[in-house]
Amino acid sequence: MPFLLRNLTLNPGDEEALLRPLIARAARVPESEITSLSLVRKGVDARKKGRIKLVYTVQFSVKHEQKVKTGGDLTRLEPQAAPRFPRLSPRAGIVIVGMGPAGLFAALRLAEYGLSATILERGRPVDERSRDVARFWRLGELDPESNVQFGEGGAGTFSDGKLTCRVKDPNTRYVLEQLVRFGAPEEILYAAKPHIGTDRLRAVVRGIRERLGAAGFEIRFESLLSGVALRKGRVAGVQVNGREESPCEFLVLAPGHSARDTYAMLLEAGVGIEQKPFAVGLRVEHPQKLIDEIQYGRNPHPALPPAEYALTYNNRATGRSAYSFCMCPGGVVVAAASEPGGVVVNGMSGYRRNSPYANSALVATVGRADFGSAEPLAGVEFQRLLERRAFAAGAGGYRAPAQNLLAFLGQGTGALTSSYRPGCTESELAELFPAQVSATLREGIRDFENRMRGFISAEATLIGVETRTSSPVRIPRGDDLQSLSHRGLYPTGEGAGYAGGIMSAALDGIRVADAIAASLGQEVP
Repeated sequence: MPFLLRNLTLNPGDEEALLRPLIARAARVPESEITSLSLVRKGVDARKKGRIKLVYTVQFSVKHEQKVKTGGDLTRLEPQAAPRFPRLSPRAGIVIVGMGPAGLFAALRLAEYGLSATILERGRPVDERSRDVARFWRLGELDPESNVQFGEGGAGTFSDGKLTCRVKDPNTRYVLEQLVRFGAPEEILYAAKPHIGTDRLRAVVRGIRERLGAAGFEIRFESLLSGVALRKGRVAGVQVNGREESPCEFLVLAPGHSARDTYAMLLEAGVGIEQKPFAVGLRVEHPQKLIDEIQYGRNPHPALPPAEYALTYNNRATGRSAYSFCMCPGGVVVAAASEPGGVVVNGMSGYRRNSPYANSALVATVGRADFGSAEPLAGVEFQRLLERRAFAAGAGGYRAPAQNLLAFLGQGTGALTSSYRPGCTESELAELFPAQVSATLREGIRDFENRMRGFISAEATLIGVETRTSSPVRIPRGDDLQSLSHRGLYPTGEGAGYAGGIMSAALDGIRVADAIAASLGQEVP
């Protein structure tokens, strides 16, 4: 039976072979007694800038278990049974809309039960999509159906590929193992802050598609869900591209947070949709070297990973918050529009995180009071308003409005330096937002400086606008994960308002797949 040992520390640059004598000392056995060793968790403790440590949790086995005395950080691991998936036979068709994390992991989970489905993706396969996105960044030529938001892999394909999640879920390990199975680096299984990187994530997405195809799934690209057939309060079929109709009993709706036309179609069809608060703001870009020195101290060890940060600010008087979001160390700021005439920015990193820049969203919360309407899609229109203002301020061609951080705060001037392509136009960014949003962003940035000395810097540039932080709507569902208005409709993932990143969306897709399996009359794990 294996053991778990927490809080082992090494210095940056140390060989991990040094863990073995530390384990032997803690377990009070000779090193020769250790028969297996694997990493469970690896993180950086940077609380003391002059004494940064790498902190490990390890799992190990020994020849003579009775010699090991447990206690404190050393515990015995109880064996856990692997999940079992009974083979099921569907009564009627299953359709999955969207090939982001929620849709892909719903499909992978259904395959565990021996089920298959038709998958509809409005965009293109990831390789074609990558070429379309590269052309957009180079020339400013937007394809509304193949871009950073739409296409195989979802919006997370062009991101840092973060796999952190605030929710504890027994399927977290399952998701990570599946990602490794399809090409993700094995270190995501134990990294404290796992990420894949946009470059490797694209290969993972391709591998998942190939697995689903081999399992009998019909995958249809450039296939937009244009209608839902409803009969007696239940899903009866779908319409594709405005002309093709197919019956289905189970509709997994995972369209992503930018499927505005899909929201409008569902609302017109009578599906329940409601407003949801979200956040809007800017991207801030610093030299990565500066962030490293703020977080690690002067002359940080070269073996340390590019430094990250996560910051929050709350104004109790106004009830508004500002926070950093989707921080991309060693990354770039990218054009992320999906509609003509609007500028949207996002962040992206490769696996190696080797860009000289660090960027993060700096956003402020917004809700009904900002939207000016109780209409379900008022948040969508609020996003569009900001994106069109940004397009105008950028002077066209999907150039982004930008401003030196000091200038935005009224504390001086500085140069504009940014990785954003197709380019930036100097602008007064506060004019893009309602006054209360701009005020909250400024308050937040000043507060961030109190916790990260040097954050306010003449070397920092702000780029706008960041509007696609999360879905502006939620499709209400019950405990059985079906739409409250229509049986057989399973809203899932970010686009339905139930996730906030790759990992949480994948986990939600799995929950929906398990619910469908349960509805077929079988017990699920």
